[in-house]
Amino acid sequence: MDLRNKRRLASSLLHVGLYRVKFDPESLDKIDEAITREGIRGLIAEGSIWAERSKGVSRGRFRARLHVPTKRGTGPGKKEGTKGARAGKKRLWILKVRALRKRLNLARERGELKDISFRKLYMRVKGGQVRSVAHLQQIISSEKK
Repeated sequence: MDLRNKRRLASSLLHVGLYRVKFDPESLDKIDEAITREGIRGLIAEGSIWAERSKGVSRGRFRARLHVPTKRGTGPGKKEGTKGARAGKKRLWILKVRALRKRLNLARERGELKDISFRKLYMRVKGGQVRSVAHLQQIISSEKK
């Protein structure tokens, strides 16, 4: 019982490769009797012939590689370009302001700041008058006194 021709017909009808075409072992006699494309189409509808799902390529190993921090080749001798080229001014500003605002909110929740002083400091952060979180801490501690 040579089913190569049937497999070829089924693969063209299912729009898949020859190796993805599967036959039901209990229906091999029916498959052998089918001669035309119409006969094969009927067997596909019946479920005696089907296409296996494609395997694909796993990206798991690649994803794992992305999350492993590497420390080699990141020293000052390997840095090319200006500071602004490595991380833009806007990006640095965003990171700084977010950190400052987070610290401000934390201080307000803890009761270190009243609403009025919170608002004043918030606006100072927005205006760029606060250099860093440490600077903000100094300002908060001086406000308490």
